[in-house]
Amino acid sequence: MKKFIIALSLLLISSFGFAQSYFEDGLSPEWHEARRQALRERMAPNTMAIFFNNSVKNRTNDVDYVYHPDTDFFYMTGFREPNSVLIIFSEERDFGDFKADEIIYVQNRDPRAEMWNGKRLGVEGVKEILGFEHVFINDEFGKTPELKTEDFDKFFSMDLSNGVAGSRSNLALRRMLSQYKDLSGYPEEISPASLQAYELIRSTDIENSANVAQILGRMKQRFPDIEEDELINDYLSATTPEERIKVKESIPETKADVQTLSQVMDVLREVKTEEEIELLAKAVKISAIGQIEVMKAAKEGMSEREIQGIHEFIWKRYGSEEIGYPSIVGAGHNGCILHYVENDMPSIDNRLVLMDLGAEWRGYTADVTRTIPISGKFNEEEKAIYDLVFKSQEAGIALCKAGVEFGEIGRVTRQIINEGLVELGIIKPGERHNYFPHGTSHHLGLDVHDRGGYGALKPGVVLTVEPGIYIPEGSDCDPKWWNIAVRIEDDILVTDSEPVNLSADAPRTTEAIEELMKQPSVLDNWTLPEIN
Repeated sequence: MKKFIIALSLLLISSFGFAQSYFEDGLSPEWHEARRQALRERMAPNTMAIFFNNSVKNRTNDVDYVYHPDTDFFYMTGFREPNSVLIIFSEERDFGDFKADEIIYVQNRDPRAEMWNGKRLGVEGVKEILGFEHVFINDEFGKTPELKTEDFDKFFSMDLSNGVAGSRSNLALRRMLSQYKDLSGYPEEISPASLQAYELIRSTDIENSANVAQILGRMKQRFPDIEEDELINDYLSATTPEERIKVKESIPETKADVQTLSQVMDVLREVKTEEEIELLAKAVKISAIGQIEVMKAAKEGMSEREIQGIHEFIWKRYGSEEIGYPSIVGAGHNGCILHYVENDMPSIDNRLVLMDLGAEWRGYTADVTRTIPISGKFNEEEKAIYDLVFKSQEAGIALCKAGVEFGEIGRVTRQIINEGLVELGIIKPGERHNYFPHGTSHHLGLDVHDRGGYGALKPGVVLTVEPGIYIPEGSDCDPKWWNIAVRIEDDILVTDSEPVNLSADAPRTTEAIEELMKQPSVLDNWTLPEIN
């Protein structure tokens, strides 16, 4: 029996590892190839872009967290194994033995490692399954083909200043990162914010230097790490064009660019394709069903963790591979903690429960929030706050149309909440408060706070609309409002016509929530043995 259990454990580990490599029912190799081409078309001539996959994160001792790939790397490749790197060239390059406009470096096949952590695709698997032509083992990085600094005008990458910490599984990634920094002349001693400022100074005509100075002033407020940058301070203190030219000429030269690639990826990932929308919609659907089933199952005396467990059990039952982000289940005063993830209240009685959770489906994450009364019935104060948040959200969702400015959603929802709080006597007209301390919307996709711009909305954008009101104990208002926390969050698809609420299955009105909470749950008769 013992041998059987060990063998079964190794089989399960191997299967899980294999599932990490790619999604059979996810985005196609052709889809990812089209994304790489879209990037290539936006690159300046004689340049290369590089994507490092995420490092393995250590949990404790010899146990690592479940691996999750870098979302930009996954977007470009569909590949989910660590210690891998993608290079994209602006045009096809002749390396003598072969010509290529892209190269991917991956882990080698290793029977012993695969026995413990699951099957790897290796060079041939990546070629056959993911459709790459030029694939090399990561030991060959920088050698096959040989890459030379002088052969490129620019090297595009993300910010690499944080390095690679954690698991010893990252040795190959550390080595490739170090080699790339040597190749590109990546300035380790200069912060990414300073590099951004230097590029702004370098690329702007001296006639517009006053505008640059204003931008730099704002950057210093946003990025404290450039506060003591001597070159930036000299530029800001310069009083003549000649002084600014002198500063401009003293900026250190580097071919490493850590800004452009991120900006291009914002553009590429902002508007979702039909294939992405299909995956996102499934993640949202699963998450909405989780909210529905919890509303039916929720009872006084449940713990926050139990409610979290019901949500995540339902996701797994549908085949969701992971949570999209740490689940938030906050009852009473815990709901006033915006990113509360402890979920450790042992018994919920006579409180609102704020549930902000999202399943991940083939790499794409939902983000759905509902707030329910554990008793099954909102009291007068809870209903007043909830209905105000709902009114605000309805107005925000109605604005999710092509051409509407992203910031307009937040402006309108905040105005409605401010006016409503005045009517309820919680604040005075014009009074500043912290009862709605976060933004109303963010992009949604491979990341819960996904890449994208914040100008006019476009068809194919998926964003959240999530106004909220949080009144912690001790607030400067009637105590009857204390410890009420309400957030309602839905995932909205912008189309050529009306917005589509992808999470509309989960009830949002007080009446609909109360009615659903009267219904029986499949878990009502599920009892477990008592443990002393």
